[in-house]
Amino acid sequence: MPNVTHLECSLCANRFEPHRVHNLCSCGGTLYVRYDLPAIKATWTLDQVRSSRSDLWRYLPVLPPQHAESIVSLGEGMTPLIHTPRLGAAVEAPELWVKDEGLNPTASFKARGMTTAITMAKELGVRKIAIPSAGNAASAAAAYAAAAGIEAHIFMPKDVPQSNYIECKTLGAKVTLVDGLISDCGRIVAERKDQEGWFDMSTLKEPYRVEGKKTMGYEVAEQFGWELPDAIFYPTGGGVGMIGMWKAFDELEQLGWISSKRPKMIAVQAEGCQPIVRAFEQHASRSEFWQNASTVAAGLRVPKPLGDVLILNILRESAGTAIAVSDEEILDAGRELASLEGIFAAPEGAACVTAARKLIRNGFLKPSDRIVLYNTGSGLKYLDAYSGAGK
Repeated sequence: MPNVTHLECSLCANRFEPHRVHNLCSCGGTLYVRYDLPAIKATWTLDQVRSSRSDLWRYLPVLPPQHAESIVSLGEGMTPLIHTPRLGAAVEAPELWVKDEGLNPTASFKARGMTTAITMAKELGVRKIAIPSAGNAASAAAAYAAAAGIEAHIFMPKDVPQSNYIECKTLGAKVTLVDGLISDCGRIVAERKDQEGWFDMSTLKEPYRVEGKKTMGYEVAEQFGWELPDAIFYPTGGGVGMIGMWKAFDELEQLGWISSKRPKMIAVQAEGCQPIVRAFEQHASRSEFWQNASTVAAGLRVPKPLGDVLILNILRESAGTAIAVSDEEILDAGRELASLEGIFAAPEGAACVTAARKLIRNGFLKPSDRIVLYNTGSGLKYLDAYSGAGK
């Protein structure tokens, strides 16, 4: 597609040529893909969106590939937005909704980022990728790399959910289990990528995973008739989904499809790993590395998000907040959501239930607010965590 004009550093606004292989800006900032939105606005209509394909590639004019035939898709996106009145009654929020990302390929929202990232890797001639992961990103990378015929090298903590490890091995990826955290896995990728000829597909270290994740923002707007909710709860490890949605809302406003109203963006973390919560409460512009990170919610065990500056800015610009919940609360909330609404959520998504209850009870949110909780994955991938729940 001819709609990409350039890449732009999210921190210093330095510009880069599009349709080239890029990682970070020299300042360390993540690169954003920028589009000719006035030209797109003149030619792309809501009727065209409504009649388009039923996956996230319905938004192709604001996605990065030059050629539609480059697309590597497994049917990701357009996940259900489910009204949850029984859970809403329990947390005193009648307009409570769950965006269920567990129904994506490889059973998590990570499929969104990987369809765009692997599509662009294929289009740009990348033959080998490497990724550090707490679990679900690895599964998605392995699947989309397999579909594209690209070699995948995956580094995961050795205590990663067994489902992720088995999935990656079955999908043909070269998997290394690391005695440490995702930060240790990332260091190995950084140290070896040049020698091995790997393209580093770590969170926010390339421009295109954000583009897939931003479609969560396009979808929630479309599913609510091009209006945004009052609050969005997002389980925040690396935080790319929040960053992507915020980018989507800006693009949608420029397209004239939504107003300037924004939801309160709420970052949900685990008590055992809450660098964003601590930085937010301390009014800091960056987070500090969280020592001895530990939680049953593997995707929240990210001790130092690369996009911390962007996440903290979004929380403040949106009049949102950051909140941490305990592992016990997470598992109890997962059982509550499942038993009341039939949604078996990943612990990361379940954390949002407890967070919502707390912020309604303390008055941060009104009971009349329309609230969306993002469940980022299927509870079926976390049977080891849930097997002890309620014992």
